[in-house]
Amino acid sequence: MARAPAKNSRRQGDMDPRTRADYSAIIDRPPLDLPDGARLVVWPLIAVENWDPAGPMARTVLSPPGGQTHLPDIPNWTWQEYGMRVGFWRLKAALDRHDIRATLCLNGSVCKLYPRLAGAARDAGWEFQAHSYVQTPMHLLADQRDAIRRTIDAIGDFSGAKPRGWIGPGLTETLETPELLVEEGIEYVGDWVWDDQPSELRTAAGVLYNIPYSVELNDIAIMLLQHHPARELYDRFMDQFERLYAEGAESARVMAFGVHPYITGVPHRIKYFERVLAEIAAKPGVLFWTGDEILDWYKAAKAGPERAAG
Repeated sequence: MARAPAKNSRRQGDMDPRTRADYSAIIDRPPLDLPDGARLVVWPLIAVENWDPAGPMARTVLSPPGGQTHLPDIPNWTWQEYGMRVGFWRLKAALDRHDIRATLCLNGSVCKLYPRLAGAARDAGWEFQAHSYVQTPMHLLADQRDAIRRTIDAIGDFSGAKPRGWIGPGLTETLETPELLVEEGIEYVGDWVWDDQPSELRTAAGVLYNIPYSVELNDIAIMLLQHHPARELYDRFMDQFERLYAEGAESARVMAFGVHPYITGVPHRIKYFERVLAEIAAKPGVLFWTGDEILDWYKAAKAGPERAAG
């Protein structure tokens, strides 16, 4: 049964999203410094989602015969499920070769349904980042607060630490989502793809930090929406890296990329992901950090040496 749209505490139009933060031109900011003279943080996110086989699929790769969708949608559900069974392990092996701890961006329900996968990420010291409880836009949830709490509790119970970060399914937020996240203990989001450095969002409940994410360094956009050949992942990731690496000599930059096990973890694409990691890891002055590490660095940098030392 379809869920009713979430009730907002503000009417549409009551808030311009730009009021969440003052406009800031990157050329006007004081330099941001990274430890040991590093110039760039690379933030790898592995997105793991729970698709309910009893309902319509979040995405499809195969159109139904005659345009009529039937449930269960076996070809499209198993296409995604391949990532849980096989693709994730290719991505993890590539990261392990370079001792990179990634951020696992996961639906809370993944902890219960796929404990082998979630356990491998936990045991490898990855960050667990909340991605709602199931893969449903925030606008369609009848009770956002309940979904946020269920997600935080599920991840906290499984991993031993409550998540500090959040990315909404499809980067979706309603007008009240930032307040709810802060009230429930979330410290940062990645939904606001408007910068190459972290920023602060104003909410009625306090500051919510935003860490730079990207809708373009994402295999959904590259492969499923724009229909590029597999090598585009390598070309785009490395083009982005080269520019941010150069700019980072003056002031630190953050480069995030998001991949999904059922897309990038397949045999005909994985080598491009492996090449990206190998070439970036060989560069001096690059830090592979999780979201919580980026958050702690940025908060300390903004506080200044005196406050940070105290």
